[in-house]
Amino acid sequence: MASLTWKHHTLIQALISRGPLKEKEFESIFTSVTGRNPGAAKKIFDKYLLEINKELSYVHFELRACRDQYDGQVCYGVVNTVSDDQSKLGTKYSVPQIAFFKGIIEAIAQDEAAQGCISGFDALNIRLENQLPSEASSSQQQQVPPAFKNFSMSQKDKTIDELVRDKWLCRTGEGNIGLGIRSLLDLRSWFRNNDVPSCEVCNEAGVKADLCPNEGCTVRIHKYCLKNLLSQRDDKVCSGCGKPWPLGTITKEEAVEAAVDEEEEEEEENETQATALRSKKRKQKSQRDSSENVSSQASFASTSGATRRRVTRSAAHLS
Repeated sequence: MASLTWKHHTLIQALISRGPLKEKEFESIFTSVTGRNPGAAKKIFDKYLLEINKELSYVHFELRACRDQYDGQVCYGVVNTVSDDQSKLGTKYSVPQIAFFKGIIEAIAQDEAAQGCISGFDALNIRLENQLPSEASSSQQQQVPPAFKNFSMSQKDKTIDELVRDKWLCRTGEGNIGLGIRSLLDLRSWFRNNDVPSCEVCNEAGVKADLCPNEGCTVRIHKYCLKNLLSQRDDKVCSGCGKPWPLGTITKEEAVEAAVDEEEEEEEENETQATALRSKKRKQKSQRDSSENVSSQASFASTSGATRRRVTRSAAHLS
């Protein structure tokens, strides 16, 4: 197996040092490093990711992509694949902070309404002792660690700010607390192990999703997945109950808007490719012009030399 080049290492380092990146940011770095546009050279882009993941697998890491469930944008990040809850946050956070974070993701992920968030008030009132093993939590109160008892509201508020800054959590437009892109990337196995219902379309955890309103149906679909479906057909039926999926908050105008956005992205990609082609042609023309100038200068120098030799011989003859 060929070892990774400096280009591979640069891509890995960019994700580790900056944290998860939006698709456009990561593709821009890829273009700067390799000189190739991922849109025009998708096979090369995929080959780089495959080569990186083959090497990262030896140290239990993975370069992974997923959609941000709050805005639908694709993101890339390097994640830890070891199934250890505390290793997900490393040693930066204390045991009470990790327990607090776990309480928040449980409250968000296990919400039957799939709103994808909880209020700041609810987050601050999460009880850390509920994160103790079942045998410890059922025992007497004095067995709760002092660090859990003494974890104050101000410490919780500060921890939330740190988790948001590190992209483990996020603040929604309404000021609520949601899961950050790092959690969506890194906790995929946790979602499966804790039976968090998945999106019917993409099969990723449906933390923030639209629910089928038909009674007794448990199907949920991410809003961006639903938009894509409605942009293709209006008679979408629920795969769970077989009844038509109501438009609800997703109007036909929004579905058309999603289709227009895709067309604009394709046009932008085509324009990028056209620009690259024009740049290549200009470079080739410049090289040809430069070559012609060199040839002209050489020809001129040769002609000038021959003329000087004739003038010298004529002068010698006259003398």
